[in-house]
Amino acid sequence: MVSPIACDGAGLARLIGWIGSQVPPPRTPLDGAAWLAAPYRPVPGIVEAATMLYARNGVAEIAAARADAANLTRTTAAIARTIERAKAAGSRVVVVVTGIPGAGKTLCGLNAVFGPARQEGAAFLTGNAPLVTVLRAALAEDAVARGECSRVEANRRVAQAIQNVHRFLEHYVLAPQEVPHERLIVFNEAQRAWDEAKARAGTQNRRSHLAMSEPAHTLEIMGRHDGWAVIVALVGQGREINTVEAGLAEWHRVIEAPGSWRAAAAETLAEGPDPPWLSRDPHLHLAVSMRSVRDVAAADWIEAVIAGDADRARAIAEETGGVPFHLMRNPEALRTALRRLPRGRRRAGIVRSSGAKRLRAEGFGPEVQGEDIAHWLLRRWPDVRASDALEVCAIEYACQGLELDIVGLAWGGDFIRHRAGWEARRFVGTAWQRERAEAHFVANTYRVLLTRACYETVIYVPRGALDEPTRDPAEFEALAAFLSRCGATAWAEPVRSSLPEAGLL
Repeated sequence: MVSPIACDGAGLARLIGWIGSQVPPPRTPLDGAAWLAAPYRPVPGIVEAATMLYARNGVAEIAAARADAANLTRTTAAIARTIERAKAAGSRVVVVVTGIPGAGKTLCGLNAVFGPARQEGAAFLTGNAPLVTVLRAALAEDAVARGECSRVEANRRVAQAIQNVHRFLEHYVLAPQEVPHERLIVFNEAQRAWDEAKARAGTQNRRSHLAMSEPAHTLEIMGRHDGWAVIVALVGQGREINTVEAGLAEWHRVIEAPGSWRAAAAETLAEGPDPPWLSRDPHLHLAVSMRSVRDVAAADWIEAVIAGDADRARAIAEETGGVPFHLMRNPEALRTALRRLPRGRRRAGIVRSSGAKRLRAEGFGPEVQGEDIAHWLLRRWPDVRASDALEVCAIEYACQGLELDIVGLAWGGDFIRHRAGWEARRFVGTAWQRERAEAHFVANTYRVLLTRACYETVIYVPRGALDEPTRDPAEFEALAAFLSRCGATAWAEPVRSSLPEAGLL
């Protein structure tokens, strides 16, 4: 990696010639005419992809120019086929789309909502409030910029297309005779749907009107339609980060109970033989990560790290010539790296776990909240609200389902390494307590945080403080050593190239 080289128009030709002389000749010469005629197909982020789909472009037009795009195209086609069959038969179907982190589940869901079914009523539902905020803001801004409609009308349209699932369900529970406008809904992160206890309890700020689990209410509400209705349930693997999440087993139970619904999925929804109402379609599973542009092996590396298998992680890193994960121990150097790594329009930001309470001592306490998440992801520096201002962090609840080009992950004391393996903890009062019952939720939190980057992730591990027991240096040393054994490389300052002569500027 080298720093950008400043050059004016007069010296550009000579600079290009010098760079060419320093690079070994390629095995296959560049075909200039073919390169110029080739389509420009960069890998889109979820916000960019959503705006393109909303503007009536199809998933084929925004597919990345990589071999794994075929996986995304097949899944999109499988969803469309199932919807058409449901319409033709007048049936009710739950389409379960599974996939690894970053494989394109949200993109498939948005494509279904903004596709042909849009004319008959379709909506993208998610309990991820930050995702609702960001997508609504981005789509409205894009519609106004294209001259499609006024700001007021744009806000109305996107509010109908992108909805908070909890508010959607409560509206129809309070209006039991009302039939939804939408015949197709996409339930994002369906494994995170609330179980009955949480659905009845609501939140600290809002009393609930629900009486069943969210999957049960979803089927009852969509079942009010005469004729066809489709629920596309997007299921992320290893994404459960809260105890109140019902999981796939609840979807299996509620589909089976009324007997009026069928399901299509790549895998079984619960243990035991497949029920008669389930149809298998292997194309409904997304097995290849689309998010990590630098290295498609990043997802496998992350799984090995979370599993505590340093040998496997190291092997993956060596087989692929290195993975896009760097290790850093200095907080100011982290911010320096996040300012230097992005190129062009790429953007960086800092993320951390909500349980990493003692990162406040390292300067990573403030977190982005509420409506500010839209500014964090859509604005750019020098707007101080932007992610690349590096002033606030996004926790897992704010950034799940969203992405950055370059991510700085501040690793806290809630997930540390011992010889016996990972230990999950929570901070209570003035001390850490071991987390046994919910340890897998903490592991999933770090899985989410490690999969937020399209390009590189710089992992900051604090050095701790000898006089502060909640930041034990020995624990952080063990963590840093483990990540290093896994193949995370120490980030180094970019090296400035030595030009042959001065005067290129």
